[in-house]
Amino acid sequence: MSRATQRTILAASLAMATATAWSQDHSHHAHAPVPQAPKQSQDHATHQPPAGHHDHAAMGHGDASPVEPIPPITDADRAAAFPPLAHGMHHAPERNSFVLIDRLEAVDLDHGSGQAWEAQAWFGTDLNRLWLRSEGERERGRTESADLELLYGRSVSPWWDVVAGLKHDFKPGDSRDWAAVGVQGMSPYKFEVSATAYLGEGGASSARLEAEYELLLTSRLIVQPRVEAELFGQGDSRRGLGSGLSTLEAGLRLRYEFTRRFAPYVGVAWERAYGGTADHRRDDGESAEDTRLVVGLRLWF
Repeated sequence: MSRATQRTILAASLAMATATAWSQDHSHHAHAPVPQAPKQSQDHATHQPPAGHHDHAAMGHGDASPVEPIPPITDADRAAAFPPLAHGMHHAPERNSFVLIDRLEAVDLDHGSGQAWEAQAWFGTDLNRLWLRSEGERERGRTESADLELLYGRSVSPWWDVVAGLKHDFKPGDSRDWAAVGVQGMSPYKFEVSATAYLGEGGASSARLEAEYELLLTSRLIVQPRVEAELFGQGDSRRGLGSGLSTLEAGLRLRYEFTRRFAPYVGVAWERAYGGTADHRRDDGESAEDTRLVVGLRLWF
C-alpha cells in the first residue's frame, strides 16, 4: 500500500472518530443545532430568538437547584398566625371610674352674669355601673335650677346603657324627688343621646331629652352642637312650669383641647320656653326667649 493511500485512510478514520465523539457529547441537547454552511451560520447569527426563549447556558441552568413547592397550610400554621385572645369576648372584670365636667361655664346675661354646669361620673365595670349626673344654672347670684341623679346602669349593647334610680331637684321651688328610668349611649352617626323619664309625687311626671355631636375641625379644635328638651306631664305654677314641652335649648360650642382632660371653649346658647312655662315667665317680667354667649371649661378625670 502506498503512502498516499495510507494517509487517506488515516484522515478518514480521524474524521469519523471526531464526529462520533461530538454527537455523543451533545446527544442530551435535543435542540442542539445541526452545523450549517457558512452562509447559513451568518444568517443564524442575526436571527432573534422567539418570545419566551431563554439561553439556559447564560442563566446557569445547569447549576440551578430545583425549586421546592410551597407546602399546604395546616391547622398548626393557622393557630400560630391567629392565636386565641386572652379573654375572648368576655367583658373585663376590673372596676374603673370616670368623671366628666362637660360644661363649666360663665354666661353673659342681659343684666349681669350667670353660671351653668353639667357633669357626670360613673364607677364600676363594663357591664354594671353606678352613675352620678348633675346640672344646673345660676343667674345674678341666685340658683335658678339644680338637680342630682343617682342611677344604676346596665350595658345592653356595646353602645347603649339602661339606667334607673333616683333624681333630687334642689331648685326651682321646694326640693322634690323623682324615680328615674332611661337609656343613654351613642346612636348611629355618633350622636350621643340621653333620654330619661321621671315619676314624682302626686302623679307628677317629666322627661328630659339630650343629644350632642362632636365635629373635629382638627385633632384639637372641636365643634360641639347640643340640643336639650324638657317636658312635664302637668303644670306647676309654684315652680313656673307648664304642661307639655317646657323648654328647648340649643347650643354651639367651639373648644380647643390642650389635652383630652383640659379644654377651654367659647360658644353661644339659645333657649326658648313654650306653653305654660312661657306664660309664667312673661308674668314675671322675663322673656320667653334668650340668647347667651358662654365661656367655659371641659374637664375629665
